[in-house]
Amino acid sequence: MTYNGFAYVYDELMRDTPYDQWVDFVLRQAKKYQVEADRILDLACGTGELSVWLAEAGYKVTGVDLSEDMLSVANAKASEKGLSIEFFQQDMTELEGFDAFDVITIFCDSLNYLQTEEAVISTFQRVYEHLQPNGLFLFDVHSLYKMNDIFLNGPFVLNDDDVSYIWHCFAGEFPNSVEHELSFFVLDDKSGLYKRIDELHMQRTYPIDQYVTWLEGNGFEVLEIGADFTNKTPQPESERIFFTARKKSQ
Repeated sequence: MTYNGFAYVYDELMRDTPYDQWVDFVLRQAKKYQVEADRILDLACGTGELSVWLAEAGYKVTGVDLSEDMLSVANAKASEKGLSIEFFQQDMTELEGFDAFDVITIFCDSLNYLQTEEAVISTFQRVYEHLQPNGLFLFDVHSLYKMNDIFLNGPFVLNDDDVSYIWHCFAGEFPNSVEHELSFFVLDDKSGLYKRIDELHMQRTYPIDQYVTWLEGNGFEVLEIGADFTNKTPQPESERIFFTARKKSQ
C-alpha cells in the first residue's frame, strides 16, 4: 500500500469522520479506569487529524505513521494550529525508541492494514513495551460482518466537485480480508483539470476472541470490548469493534 498523492486529499475525503467520538472514547475510558492520561501515542496517525484533536483536548501527543507523505501533512497541520506535536516515521510493528506513554491508541481501523498474524502480535508487543504499568491500549478494528458483508456489497462512489472516487472491494487472499481498489479524481485548481490517483489498500481482520488471545498472551488485561463508539457488547451486525486493554503491573 502506498499513499503518495492520496495523502493530500485524505482529509477532504474524511471530512465527515467522527474524530470527536474517538476523543470522547479516550476521555471516557481514561476516566473510567482511573488512568492519569497525560502522554498519548497516536499510532498510525495518518495526516494527524486525531492527534490534533487530542492535543486540543489537553494531552501531550506524539504521532507515529509509516507514510512520509501523511506525516508531512500532519506536521503542516499542527504547525498551522500552533500545536506542539512530535511526529515520527516508523512501522508500528517495529516501534522503538520512546519513553513510556500513559495511553496508546490505534484508531480508524489502522490495525487492519497489517496483513499477517505475526504483524499484529508484534505490534501488541511493541505497544506493551511503550506503555506505563497500568497504561491503556485503545484500538478499533473492522468486524467480520463489515469485512465480509458490507465491503463486498460495493462498489461505492462519491461525486463531489473537487474530489470524486470509484471504490471497488474484492475478497482478499486471506480469510476475512478485503482488497480495496480506489480511483480518485481530484480537481487541480490551477489547470481546472482532474488528476487521477489510483490506490490499492488491503485490510484483514480476525474474530474478537483471537484479538483477546493475542492481547492476553502479550501481557494485557482486556477490560472492555464495545462496538460502534459505544460500550455496548458487539452484536452480529456491529461494524467497528473497540478494545480497551490495560498493561498488567509486573
